[in-house]
Amino acid sequence: MSILETIHNNKDLVALNAKQRKDLCAELRDCLIRNVSRTGGHVASNLGVVELTVAIETVYNTQKDRLVFDVGHQSYIHKMLTGRQADFAGLRQFGGIAGFPKPSESDADAFVAGHASSSVSIALGMARARTLTGQDYNVIALMGDGAATGGMAYEGLNDAAVSGEPIVVILNDNALSIDKNVGGMAFHLRKLRSKERYLGMKEHYREFMLKVPGGRGLYRFTRRAKDRLRRMLIPSNIFENMGFTYLGPVDGHDTENLIALLRIAKEMRRPVILHVMTQKGRGYAPSEEHPKLFHGIGKFDPVTGEPEKKGGYTFSDAFGEEMVRLAGADERVCAITAAMPGGTGLLEFKSKYPKRLFDVGIAEEHAMSMAGGLAKQGMVPVIALYSTFLQRAYDMILQDVCMLGLHVVLAVDRAGLVGEDGETHHGVNDVGFLRHAPGLTILCPASTAELKDMLAWSVEEQDGPVAIRYPRGGDRSYTQSAWVNDPAVRGYGALACHRHGTDVTIITYGTLVENAMNAAELLSERGISAAVLRLMSVAPLPIEQILERMSDNPHILVLEEVSANCGIGHSLAWELKKRKDNIRVDCIDLGSRYVTHGSVEQLYKHYGLDARSVADYILEVHQSEN
Repeated sequence: MSILETIHNNKDLVALNAKQRKDLCAELRDCLIRNVSRTGGHVASNLGVVELTVAIETVYNTQKDRLVFDVGHQSYIHKMLTGRQADFAGLRQFGGIAGFPKPSESDADAFVAGHASSSVSIALGMARARTLTGQDYNVIALMGDGAATGGMAYEGLNDAAVSGEPIVVILNDNALSIDKNVGGMAFHLRKLRSKERYLGMKEHYREFMLKVPGGRGLYRFTRRAKDRLRRMLIPSNIFENMGFTYLGPVDGHDTENLIALLRIAKEMRRPVILHVMTQKGRGYAPSEEHPKLFHGIGKFDPVTGEPEKKGGYTFSDAFGEEMVRLAGADERVCAITAAMPGGTGLLEFKSKYPKRLFDVGIAEEHAMSMAGGLAKQGMVPVIALYSTFLQRAYDMILQDVCMLGLHVVLAVDRAGLVGEDGETHHGVNDVGFLRHAPGLTILCPASTAELKDMLAWSVEEQDGPVAIRYPRGGDRSYTQSAWVNDPAVRGYGALACHRHGTDVTIITYGTLVENAMNAAELLSERGISAAVLRLMSVAPLPIEQILERMSDNPHILVLEEVSANCGIGHSLAWELKKRKDNIRVDCIDLGSRYVTHGSVEQLYKHYGLDARSVADYILEVHQSEN
């Protein structure tokens, strides 16, 4: 039996000796690579925290002590050590365990963790709850250096440092989030890493001076000189200046030293920062060489590291290509991203126009306000963010962009279902909160070609705020661009009719049009004639155009890849019924609960958005009314 098979909790870990812990780390890496190669997931980040996680789980009992991740994609090893190693075959699969911490899954998961920079704030809340309720447990926040580029991290650190609460913040420093970290904090951490060289030199100096005649007195005499040297070699430490006790930097792959330092930090009973240096992808050559690729990867060959399925042409690729063209045509065009130039398709833009690409780190609020400043002074900023992260900048969209009607283009990547990353990453709320912003036009392309056309229109022909939301992945069956091919549906209130029908009208937008068209085909086989209308703009809503195209159909079905009350369904029903009270308007969406993880096709079926479910729903309504 392997050592890993005997580990279920903190008690099992405490019983191991140093040799067994080293062997356990090797087994954990093997188990991680073997399982994630079959399911896909986050490889590099988890390989980088194997020793660190073993140390944490040895010193702390996370069934009782509170370990708060920031972000939770580095929690796989934690899950293996807290009773879930047997479940890893179903990692991120529909019905299986999640790829992020999930309290409903285990008491060892203290909090959900899918968005960066919040761990210290959450941990401080738990620490204060501990004090107020008189309980006894430890609180640890595990924060990556990427998360440390987000402003919320400093709000939490600023409060925690002077709180007096016993709390340990572990800063996992690997110099990468997804792309290379940027900004002042990344620079500060690079300087802090030199402290390790200084401390080594100091120890050698002390040992030497104590061996030579008269060395002890000379050692005391040179203390002031050494202090000057320290100030030259070591930068001012922002964490110590805040009020934390700072430990480190320390090798994050030395399990025994980590255990010793964590025990010291635990006993200090005050706010402590432990600065740990790790290597992303550690122990697996393909991941060490390509940490970005293995940050989040699909199924791959565990021997060679080669992806099982090569990535095709995506909406992000199309966006990046068109941005390069637009920037070449207009020097005012610039791009903003929040630590994801690669994920949003902007690497070529970054290479060709480096002075017009602004990577602000994990700081969506700052990115949005900066876009407002750029636009106010005559630039044309295009800000590319994943839908799930865009919601962090809601106030800035309202106050710093839309209130002044500024020409800012929001490229809303990963809109709709994203698949296996689950609840924390689905982009199913953006339509709801973006529609609250007065004057904001929201476009929804159904193909990569249409995305390019809509982006060009938004940049070249508009002078106000525009959002373009598009999904993860590439084209489905629909690859045309009605935006260009049919001038009548171009611009504000755009609408395309993909199929005529007399019994029911299906209204949808984006790539969900494929499900609608397939449902209409299934219905035709049952003698029901279904029209399919696609909104290219969900703000403003083209009410009059819909009324013209739907003719006398008594039944309207609105199909949306959003959470309940976060789409256009109810507003559309209200507006249509005001004008035509003898119609029935139904809505199918993702429901009012958070959407689980699984493949997009599985989720469509589970939530009734696949073609068969839509057709069955319409058929049931049709039969009940006749």
